[in-house]
Amino acid sequence: MAKGKQEPLIIASKAKDVLKKAGVRTAGDALDGLNSYVYWLLAQAAKRAKENKRETVRAHDFIVG
Repeated sequence: MAKGKQEPLIIASKAKDVLKKAGVRTAGDALDGLNSYVYWLLAQAAKRAKENKRETVRAHDFIVG
């Protein structure tokens, strides 16, 4: 894995299928952007759980806002 490259957390073919069904194509960098966003969501959820003195991330920790 190249330096600075994150391990994929999503199934690319499944994500592409969802986008295809929505009637759009997938650019070469789209899945990298989606993967980065998932990493960000996980980091934010972990931060929120810790701020609430919990060691367990719950569904509502992913709600941004």
